[in-house]
Amino acid sequence: MHFFIYFTQVFAIFTLSLDNQMNHIIDLNTFSLPGWISLAGSFLVALIITWLSIPTIVKISKHKKLNAHINDRTSHINDTPNLGGIAVFSGVALSIVIFSLRLESDTVKFLIGGMLLIFFIGVKDDILIIDPKKKMIGQVIACLLVVWLGNVRITDFHHALEIGSISPFFSIIFTVFVFVLLINGFNLIDGIDGLASGLGIIISLFYGIWFIITGHISAGVISFGLAGSLIAFFRFNIFSRTNKIFLGDTGSMITGLVIAFLTVEFIEYNLSASAEYRLSSAPAVAYGMLIVPLIDLLRVFILRSWNGTSPFKADRNHIHHTLLSLGCSHLGATLILIGISLAFIVLTLLLRNTGVVKLMTILTAMGFIVLSIPWVILKTGRKRAN
Repeated sequence: MHFFIYFTQVFAIFTLSLDNQMNHIIDLNTFSLPGWISLAGSFLVALIITWLSIPTIVKISKHKKLNAHINDRTSHINDTPNLGGIAVFSGVALSIVIFSLRLESDTVKFLIGGMLLIFFIGVKDDILIIDPKKKMIGQVIACLLVVWLGNVRITDFHHALEIGSISPFFSIIFTVFVFVLLINGFNLIDGIDGLASGLGIIISLFYGIWFIITGHISAGVISFGLAGSLIAFFRFNIFSRTNKIFLGDTGSMITGLVIAFLTVEFIEYNLSASAEYRLSSAPAVAYGMLIVPLIDLLRVFILRSWNGTSPFKADRNHIHHTLLSLGCSHLGATLILIGISLAFIVLTLLLRNTGVVKLMTILTAMGFIVLSIPWVILKTGRKRAN
């Protein structure tokens, strides 16, 4: 443990020195070798830091009994460490500090600040449980750091409903809403092994590839950093017996925050992208990337309201719980939902020129139909059994 702390301190000092030097030697405005090195470096640093951190976190969690305990809402059968978000945060944050050189300094500074605040909220919630209202307030403050102070905003609706650019005030309000929605979308979808991290991997890789193609290397660096960290986590979460660990609220909310950042950057960069790579329905394309967590969140809120319970009261009505009830394993349910997400990504890209409102309407209708099928099968089976 002392060696790990010492290594981290030395690595942080090395990072600051490397950051100053790399500004002089890396040209991130081209697709030259150094640019690709920064992308590969971000991926590998995040993956390695997360990979090396998890066994230590598991060991400490077991020693201090900091585990996710079994209750009537959980899907696991053994008490398991749930502080995987610490490793994910460490990997992503370090890769951003080292390799995101071309983003404005305020953007990086406040993105890291927002991640830190979400990190502390998540760790406390994973260990002690936070009141949902206080948790929401903390999320909003973290999002304001990134959106308002970091100037990461949706400024244009891409002519959806004949609306183009929007006022700065409404831009901040709407973007904070998007951030909070995605943070909670990933937080709530994280109910079975590999689901939140698996979705995060494919979404961040899609964004990363688009950022690379369009020359936005620093945004690509963040995308590949998140992907690398989540891949390392996925390995321990799914395949490890001795070091199995959960993402926890810390990891799922950090994933949601970074995905929200990448989503906003994707939408904004499309405004100035070359005609060859511009997606005219960029907001709808981003929606299609995120269809599984967003539709599941909306569907569960509707079901809870229909049943007369609070939309914020936890239950087992999520799509992954339904698949488990139908007999799927954790990995089976995860693969089904990742497959559905990939299918929607392909569909979204095929219909990318349909128009924002029309495409979002199509995706919403199909999303509700597809994600409600397991629930309908389960309800029908129970009625027949009775």
